[in-house]
Amino acid sequence: MSQQEDRLKTLIGHAKEYGFVFPSSEIYDGLSATYDYGPYGVELKNNIRQYWWAAMVRLNEEIVGIDSAIFMHPTTWKASGHVDAFNDPLIDNKDSKKRYRADVLLEDHIAKYEQKIAKEVEKGRRKFGEAFDEAQFLATNPNVKRSQDRIDAVEARMKEALDANDLAAVRQLILDEGITCPVSGTANWTEVRQFNLMFATELGSVSGESSTIYLRPETAQGIFVNFLNVQKSARMKLPFGIAQTGKAFRNEIVARQFIFRMREFEQLEMQYFVKPGTEMEWYARWKEKRMAWHRALGLPVESYRFHDHIKLAHYANAACDIEFQFPMGFKELEGIHSRTDFDLANHERFSGKKLQFFDPETNESYVPYVVETSIGLDRMFLAILSAAHQVEELEDGSTREVLRIPAPLAPVKLAVLPLVKKDGLPEKAREIIDGLKLDHNCQYDEKDSIGRRYRRQDAIGTPYCITVDHETLKDGTVTIRDRDTMAQERVAIAELPRIVSEKVHMHRLLRQL
Repeated sequence: MSQQEDRLKTLIGHAKEYGFVFPSSEIYDGLSATYDYGPYGVELKNNIRQYWWAAMVRLNEEIVGIDSAIFMHPTTWKASGHVDAFNDPLIDNKDSKKRYRADVLLEDHIAKYEQKIAKEVEKGRRKFGEAFDEAQFLATNPNVKRSQDRIDAVEARMKEALDANDLAAVRQLILDEGITCPVSGTANWTEVRQFNLMFATELGSVSGESSTIYLRPETAQGIFVNFLNVQKSARMKLPFGIAQTGKAFRNEIVARQFIFRMREFEQLEMQYFVKPGTEMEWYARWKEKRMAWHRALGLPVESYRFHDHIKLAHYANAACDIEFQFPMGFKELEGIHSRTDFDLANHERFSGKKLQFFDPETNESYVPYVVETSIGLDRMFLAILSAAHQVEELEDGSTREVLRIPAPLAPVKLAVLPLVKKDGLPEKAREIIDGLKLDHNCQYDEKDSIGRRYRRQDAIGTPYCITVDHETLKDGTVTIRDRDTMAQERVAIAELPRIVSEKVHMHRLLRQL
């Protein structure tokens, strides 16, 4: 097992043991690529969603929210291009009988060259120390240049083949690069085929249409069909945005890597409507704003990077991903796309209803262009969990497993622990919790030694532990322990609301934006 696979397996085990994520329908041996969020998982998920919504809607006066239905009129998906173009190129290995996305095989192949470059850079940094000039090294080192030339060549052929929908050329590129099946180790590949990702289901009756409808594969179309409803009812002027969070469904054949790729997942999306001709300016601005949102969390800066799309979607004139270094390498976390007027113009054409904005300044009506930001909530959950999970060796030789989740997102903000289960300490602890639980998710724990209780709270990412002892009854002070430093200090009970809020309140993140 590779180090990456081992790290992901450890994370999956921790997530299950400590109530973050469970395999769905586990008593029936589970259902592939579906998961349930446990007591701490649902709290973390809610906190991420709240952080996104506050940053997107509350901090931007020109952005409002909606919550559209999962079921939509079937013509929606014809107009959006999903019926004809929402496909993945799939390829099978004849020996292992395993199925893969052809583009992902190629991206993983490119990632190996990127790893070679990263190793060369690390060797150079060790060799030259402070005198190391990374930019010059990347431009001049022959090993790096060879790897980069291979990346450029593969990306160019891949883009040409995918843009032309030339599936034979995609297969030939896989063969030419000597890409083998990770399971069988052979290059005995089938032809590449397109597979539509939408889930179809039956509805009793849809007026004038077939009874076949689809589970929405994205939340964006619910925003587009409500463009005029929102614009008129909320009295919005361009530029303005509509935000939405909710479930989407894709019939992923190659669903894998824990909650990274699932068939049922949640999206956090915002469509920003702008005047045609200004979209690239707004595209650049939203790239900066979204990266700032991520970096406010304090996760390692080197864990993020922008990646421009090799193949643009049918609706886009510019697109990039914010990629994150997951346990399985750099993968897409968030997409930022300039969607042009494709969606509104197509819905206007298919519905026969005008979806235009009247500009009082120019006295003209036009179909706005759209800049989109779209992030997978489940992927964001995995990113935070993987960056937060650490095993530390302590001074006494023991180890502790800790989740350094950004404090405002932590599932439990503080735990109150009576030193012993007698002498009025449990009652005092309950009194302290009653004074804090209206503002924060608190936990009471009196079982086992105080050291074990600290370890349990470390493992679920609780920022503060408050210990109530006999001194508390005499002078009204408690011991407060910090998760990250393990430092303990004596503070007055009256000071707890201020101390805790300074670290765990969502304002701490939002002020950075």
